[in-house]
Amino acid sequence: MLLNYLKIAWRNLVRNKTFSIINMLGLALGMASSLLILLWVQDERSIGKQYAHANSLYRIMENEIADGRIVTDEDTPGLLAPELKRVFPEVLYAAGFSGEDQDVLSANDKVSRYNGHAAGADWFKMYSIPLLAGTASTALNAPNGLAISRKVAETFFKTPQAALGKSIRFNNAIDYQVTAVFENLPHNSTDQYDYLRNWDNYLKGQPWLQGWENGGPDTRLQLRPGSNPANVNAKLKSFLKGRNKDIGPTFNIELFLQPETEAYLYSNFRNGQRDGGRIEYVRLFIVVAAFLLLIAGINFMNLATARSVKRAREVGVRKAVGAERFVLIQQFLGEAFLMTTISLALAIILVGLVLPTFNQLTDKQLVLPLSQPTFWAFLAGLLLLTGALSGSYPALFLSSLNPVRVLKGTLRFGAGAQFFRRGLVVFQFVLSILMIVGTVVVYQQLRYIQTKNLGYDRENLINVPGEGEIAKKYQAFKQQLLQLPGIQSVSHIQTNPLRNGNTTDGVKWVGKDPRSAIQFNNTWVGYDFVKTMNLTLIGGRDFSPGYGMDSTNYLINESAAKRLSYKDPVGQPLTFGDHPGKIVGVVKDFHFNSLHVPIRPLIIRLAETWNYDNILIKTKPGQTKQALSSIEALCRQMNPQFPFIYSFVDADFQHIYKSETVVGTLATLFACLAIFIACLGLFGLAAFMAEQRTKEIGVRKVLGASVTSIVTLLSKDFLKLVLVAIFLASPLSWWVMRQWLQGFAYKIDLAWWMFALAGLAAIIIALITVSFQSIKAALMNPVKSLRSE
Repeated sequence: MLLNYLKIAWRNLVRNKTFSIINMLGLALGMASSLLILLWVQDERSIGKQYAHANSLYRIMENEIADGRIVTDEDTPGLLAPELKRVFPEVLYAAGFSGEDQDVLSANDKVSRYNGHAAGADWFKMYSIPLLAGTASTALNAPNGLAISRKVAETFFKTPQAALGKSIRFNNAIDYQVTAVFENLPHNSTDQYDYLRNWDNYLKGQPWLQGWENGGPDTRLQLRPGSNPANVNAKLKSFLKGRNKDIGPTFNIELFLQPETEAYLYSNFRNGQRDGGRIEYVRLFIVVAAFLLLIAGINFMNLATARSVKRAREVGVRKAVGAERFVLIQQFLGEAFLMTTISLALAIILVGLVLPTFNQLTDKQLVLPLSQPTFWAFLAGLLLLTGALSGSYPALFLSSLNPVRVLKGTLRFGAGAQFFRRGLVVFQFVLSILMIVGTVVVYQQLRYIQTKNLGYDRENLINVPGEGEIAKKYQAFKQQLLQLPGIQSVSHIQTNPLRNGNTTDGVKWVGKDPRSAIQFNNTWVGYDFVKTMNLTLIGGRDFSPGYGMDSTNYLINESAAKRLSYKDPVGQPLTFGDHPGKIVGVVKDFHFNSLHVPIRPLIIRLAETWNYDNILIKTKPGQTKQALSSIEALCRQMNPQFPFIYSFVDADFQHIYKSETVVGTLATLFACLAIFIACLGLFGLAAFMAEQRTKEIGVRKVLGASVTSIVTLLSKDFLKLVLVAIFLASPLSWWVMRQWLQGFAYKIDLAWWMFALAGLAAIIIALITVSFQSIKAALMNPVKSLRSE
């Protein structure tokens, strides 16, 4: 019996090739899209969870409460980790973790640049990273200890075992001894690095981190088994009181724990509370995967129903000779599962083909886990779900046909069945319009970000790290740069010009309320900073070597000027920490952080002779390529021990919004797929309606109806469905995109034309899809459709 059903199913597939191909293509695309998205979601959710003790690992976060605001970050005091381990019995291990650096390592006449950090001695005890040489207890204990990855070990010493105990020169200044070699970190590791160096040695070179008042590095800890994180949080809240002398009535810092398993997905905070992060994209694409699968399943229903008239007589005959409804349901569900199985096989092939491109787009290393039983279990579940979803309605509908009406040729579908099918089409287009609106809004927001005036000119602006001999001989380096063709100006800045996280409340001025604690961002720059960045001075002047006291003076931005009590701040006194000076200039507000963050008050100090920062080089328009070659030659001449590295500030700016760019590209891709799959369903419904109205069309043509009038007659019903979908989708898409835009401090306004464009696109696509079947039906010879009458 089963073999007979399979034969019947296969014959029906072969007999109706066009519909079978369309049906299976729609299902395959829907399942392939869902598989891709779910592989991406699984990878996103796995980040930070690969460690043996992941559930007991935490990061220390800070809520800085001042000036009526709560700012959350992970910049903690450098002394925090050992103090927590000493004071809290619940803490098993604790380690500081510095910000990422790109440093130069050299050994055996080889020189390479790697990303790395400084980390506390407990690091490898907390994070179960496989060690190929050395032990977790000694890896970072020695003051000159350096733990390196397999990649670094093989570059310098060929094998991990040969690297142990060897010497590596660090930034051509310090000799470290390799105390451990760890396995290359997997792509789903929260932190990515090639080396770790001793924490105590790092602190010695950072005197500003040897007190409780300043923050910068992360603090990680592992709680003992059975410890209650809530109790630890309660004690952490007031931990810095009495240690940080800046804490008082108007300024406070409250510490709290964030689970390591949540750090990647839940990175955003607002008013001290968790406020999403990448988890929003994960949730979004889970919904998109479900929508695509649902749209594909709806297509199957519509196309199967469209062909039901062809199967009606078969059902009538079988029921007349005694076939029970349950047997017919089994048969039609079996046919649905056969098509779903073929579609799933096609989907797996499609995923395998597009996965390299998808990985390149999303910067992932996804693979089809064909060797994992859980993956096959998931595929089985997907097969059952999709087969049951897509095949249930056609099976129930066909098995319910009345054999007498069928065999008499009076089969008609009731209002309820028509309403259900049309409702499915409306639902498909609601989802499709929602995705079109999302694509338009994301594109416009990204375009707004890319073209927004940031308050400075990021074009032709090159960032070169100040390191080695260049840092020691900055003045000579600058003068030689200015003599090169194509160089317009040169300056330097303490932090990356796009990522300034330095904050302080240690700013005083005449008339300041002693009870207030206003947070100011701050940075140190060299001469010609305003010129190089092309900032706009709205008062006063730039730092100049012609004024000998500028090393004690300040530039401020507009936002800082508004917070001071001076009517005209230029020339007025200002004290930063223990350094009194005067305000010599006010620059127009410019963005020194992501557009997710509003512009904050900024104080700029002069530090021309500092020996570490970022050197900014402005090139003349059209001469950047030539200038870059000259810059590289000069850097290799003055700094031969350091590989030349640079970045364009414009490219750095684009990189900040890489996640949004990827989301925009994926949204566009999946919106196109949703529209395409929905149009397959509309094609099926159009075919069904044309088939149902064949004789009506024949009568109309005999009575003189034109092709145009018949096409209009058949198309207007579908146009009504799309209009209903637009009416339902517009407010929903407005709310969804409004929520998404809340994550940007600077954003576009949602305009009516975005929704009108999405609706117009849906109408045009629907009309193109329907017109094929409508014109085909209108051109049919009425003799053929009426000859049986």
